[in-house]
Amino acid sequence: MKSLVLAEKPSVAREIARVMGSREKHKGYFEGPQYIVTWALGHLVGLAEPEDYDHKYATWNLEDLPILPQTMKLKVLRETGQQFRVVQSLTKRQDVNKLIIATDAAREGELLARWIMKMAHWNKPFQRLWISSQTDKAIKEGFASLRPGNQFDRLYESARCRAEADWMIGLNVTRALTVKFGAQLSAGRVQTPTLGMIMDRENEIVNFRSQEYDTLKADLGNFSATWRGKNGNARIFERQTAESLKKKLEGQYGKVSQVKKSEKVEPHPLAYDLTELQRDANRKYGFSAKQTSNVLQRLYEQYKLVTYPRTDSRYLTSDMVHTLKERLESVAIGPYATLARPLLRKNLPVSKRIVDDSKVSDHHAIIPTEETVLLNQLNTEERKLYDLIVRRFISLFYPPARYDNVSVIVQVEGEQLHVKGTTIKDAGWREVYGADVDDLTDEDNEGDTDDSSSLLPELHEGDSVKVQRVHAQSGRTLPPKRYTEASLLSQMEKHGLGTPATRADIIEKLINSDTIERQGNLLHPTGKGKQLIELVAQELRTPELTARWEAELEKIARGQGKPEPFLQGIRGMSKDLVAGVKNSAADYKPHNVSNSHCPQCGTKLLEKKGKRGKMLICPSDDCGYRRSDEKRLSNRRCPQCHKKMEIKEGKAGMYVQCLPCGITETLNKDSKHVNKKEARKLVQQYSSDESTAVSNLGELLKAAMEQKNGK
Repeated sequence: MKSLVLAEKPSVAREIARVMGSREKHKGYFEGPQYIVTWALGHLVGLAEPEDYDHKYATWNLEDLPILPQTMKLKVLRETGQQFRVVQSLTKRQDVNKLIIATDAAREGELLARWIMKMAHWNKPFQRLWISSQTDKAIKEGFASLRPGNQFDRLYESARCRAEADWMIGLNVTRALTVKFGAQLSAGRVQTPTLGMIMDRENEIVNFRSQEYDTLKADLGNFSATWRGKNGNARIFERQTAESLKKKLEGQYGKVSQVKKSEKVEPHPLAYDLTELQRDANRKYGFSAKQTSNVLQRLYEQYKLVTYPRTDSRYLTSDMVHTLKERLESVAIGPYATLARPLLRKNLPVSKRIVDDSKVSDHHAIIPTEETVLLNQLNTEERKLYDLIVRRFISLFYPPARYDNVSVIVQVEGEQLHVKGTTIKDAGWREVYGADVDDLTDEDNEGDTDDSSSLLPELHEGDSVKVQRVHAQSGRTLPPKRYTEASLLSQMEKHGLGTPATRADIIEKLINSDTIERQGNLLHPTGKGKQLIELVAQELRTPELTARWEAELEKIARGQGKPEPFLQGIRGMSKDLVAGVKNSAADYKPHNVSNSHCPQCGTKLLEKKGKRGKMLICPSDDCGYRRSDEKRLSNRRCPQCHKKMEIKEGKAGMYVQCLPCGITETLNKDSKHVNKKEARKLVQQYSSDESTAVSNLGELLKAAMEQKNGK
C-alpha cells in the first residue's frame, strides 16, 4: 500500500518526491514504491459564489443583501479544476490507504488541504508533515516524525472561520457599496480598518498647523551646548524671546553644574519574524511588503537557504540548539566569514533572548538553514534579503554593545545649557552591521537636537566656562509623517490586523483597488479611498473590532474558543453593515473623471492606473469601452486642422480621431472581417513608422485581411 502526499506547489512536490524516492513522473503527480506525491497549485477548492446558491445572485441587487447561507458550500475552482481531478482520482486508488498533508505548515495551508479532502470525500487515515525548512534533512526528519492529522483540527476550524467571515463581511459590504453608489467600492474585515488608519494619519496631516521656532546653540570654546527651558524643550516659539535669551547668554560666564556618567548596555536585536523583516527591508532597501514575501519565499523554497517565512515568532526552540553551529558553518563564507568563524571556535552563548519555547507557537524565527549558500547564484534582491537574515542570525551570538554616556548641564545666568556625549567601549553585536547599523533603527520622529554624539573634553562639576557666541537656528514644526509600508506594518501588527502571512496582500489589495497609492516610499490615500472610508460604518473603519476577531480566531486555533459563536457574531455584523449602507444618505463622486468622452455612449471616461500604464474606462455598465491613455499618432491628418489624428480603439474596432476638432474617421466596411490581433499589430507598426504612405487605417486593415486570406 502507498501513501498519497499532498503538497501546496509543484516545486515543493518535486523536492519531496526526489528526497522520498518517488521518481516516476506522471501528469499531475510523481510516484514511487512508497509515496505518490501530488500538489494543489494553491487553492483547488474555494467557497461557493452567491450564484451557486441561487442564480438570481448573479445580478447584484441591493434588496438581495445580505447573503448569509446557513451552511457554506464549497466548489472546485474552474481555473485549477484539472489538477483537482488528478488529486481526486489518486484518492480513489485502491492501493492508497493514507494521506499525508504536506501543504504549508500554517493556517492557510491547513485550510486548502482540508477543503480538497472534503470535496474528494476522503475518509481514510491522514497525517501531517510539519516542517520549518525545505532542506533534504528537514524533509527526511519530517517524514520520520509525521503527526496525527486530527492534531490540527482546531487550526483548520480557525482557518475556516477566517475564510467564511471574510466572505460574509467582504462580499456583502462590497456589493452593497457598489450597487448603492454606482462605483466599484471594495470593503473588507481587515482592509477597511487598514485604510482607516491611513486616512486618520492623512487627516492629522491636513489639519496640522505648522509653527516657526528657534533653537539656541552656545559655543563654549572646546564644546557646544543647547539651551533648554525648564520643561526640557529646546524650541522657542517667540522670536523676541529667542533674541532676548541670545543677548542674555552671549559673553557670560557659567559653571558646569552637573556631569553624569553612565554605562549603557544594548543587547542584540531579536531574530526576525516576517513582519520585522518586511519592515527592515522597506526601511533599508525600499522593498514593498509583498516584494519581501516573494523574495523570501524563493530563498525558502527554491534555494532552501532560510527557514519557514510566514512566522510571527522571534525566538528559537530548545530542540534547535544543537543545530546552531551547523547553521553558522553554512554561512561562514564570503563577507560573513570573519564574523562567523570566531564564534565557531567556542561554545555559543544561548540565552532566553534567543531560545524560548514559550514564545514559539507554530514556527520559530526566520534563520539560515544548514544549506551552504552560493552567493553568486542569488540575484540582487535575494542577496540583500539574505544578508539581512544572516547578519541578524550571527548577531544573536555576539555580546551586548556597551557605551559610556556623559550628560552635562551648564548654568549661565539662571539658564541651562545641555550637551550629551557618547563613547563606545565595546561595539558588541553592532560589529556585525558596521556602518549600516543605523539603517535598521526605528524611523526618525521629529525631536529636539540634543548633540547626542558630541565629542566632549574632560569636564568636572564646578568648572568655569565662557559663552563665546550663541547661534540661533530657525525651524518649523512638522506634521506627522505619512505611513511607509514599514510603519504601516508596525501599526497593523500593533492592532492585530491580519497575520504576518496576509499583511502584504492586504496592502497590495488596497493599492490595486485604487484606494491608496505609492508615492516613492510613502502611502497616500486616493480620492476614492478618502470617500470610501466615509461611506462605511464607523465600526468597520477602526482596527479594534477586527483585532478582537483576529484574537478570537487565535483562540479557536488554540482550542480556547468555538467557531459557531464567532460566526454568529459575523452574521449579525454583516446584517448591520448592509443596513447601514442601505440607509445611507451620502453621495459618491468618482475622483478620476477625465475630460475624454466614450465614443460609444458619450459618458465621461474614468482614468485608471494599470500594469501597462494609464487606462481610460467607460463607467457605464452596458458599454464596457476601454482604451490606453497613451497617445498613438497615425499618419492620417485631420482634414480641418491638419494635425495628426490619434489612433483609438473602441468596442467596434480601431478608428482615428482628432481630439481638438472632434472629427472621427471610422474604418471601412471590410475592417470587421479582420483578425483584431493582427490588425492591432499592424496599426501599431503603422503608427510608429512615419514613412509609411497609407492614406487611412481602413486600407491598412484591408491589407491585413487580404494577407490573412492569402491574396
